[in-house]
Amino acid sequence: MEPQTSVRIAILDLYEGVPNQGMRCIRELINTYGKTHDLHIRLDEFEVRKEKQIPDLSYDIYISSGGPGSPLDSEGSEWESVYFEWLSEVERFNATEPVRKQVLFICHSFQLVCRHYAIAHVTNRKSTAFGVFPVHMLEGAQTEPLFAGLQDPFYAVDSRSYQVIQPNHERLEEMGGRILAIEKERPHVPLERAIMAVRFNDSMVGTQFHPEADASGMSMYLQRDDRKHTVIAEHGEAKWQSMIEQLDDPDKIRWTYSHIIPNFLDSALMLAQTT
Repeated sequence: MEPQTSVRIAILDLYEGVPNQGMRCIRELINTYGKTHDLHIRLDEFEVRKEKQIPDLSYDIYISSGGPGSPLDSEGSEWESVYFEWLSEVERFNATEPVRKQVLFICHSFQLVCRHYAIAHVTNRKSTAFGVFPVHMLEGAQTEPLFAGLQDPFYAVDSRSYQVIQPNHERLEEMGGRILAIEKERPHVPLERAIMAVRFNDSMVGTQFHPEADASGMSMYLQRDDRKHTVIAEHGEAKWQSMIEQLDDPDKIRWTYSHIIPNFLDSALMLAQTT
């Protein structure tokens, strides 16, 4: 019998101890992927914001999570300096080694990295985006490995008070990156459509939305009395009902959940694996 492939994956937890569904979903996706593909996965988590923990370079794959709060107010903080030093270490490794470390940035992490690389303007939204929304691919993004098997548009869970807009195309081109997707068109709103996904280079990619969102888990979470009342108070009963219905649609969140992070792991393992 051939030995199992061994893969080391690090999750950078940016939730700052706030209860969330994101970390659970990321863990479950990785563990399910390992079982499905007969992989021996070493999975470790690092509490970045409270404990200032960062992984070393012994991992093959890194996933940096979403999190609460402002992606602007933390500029210059100690934890953010530690986080960006980790990112610089990965960049230096990838610039010199033939097998590159693969990184996925989600939501809050995505906003931080867009600001760090100065590839766009990160700013407040006029109102909080919360719900299931269509995400539109830009020209050429249909060949992006992250989006394999998805329709255009596809649907994703979006929960944010900030946005990434006004891209610096020269900076992106200099990095070897490109914008992959933007938010839904809103003809009645005279505002620029925000960036929803970026490939920063051939080893780093990020999404503004939550590709890890698990439809059944989120549906149960939103139907808890406390959470239901909170959502209705903040966004209205129609928004709560719409989310429940869309979470049950197999062509929406369930499809995105079963494709994007598995796609990332597929492409990452082609480039970064040990035995």
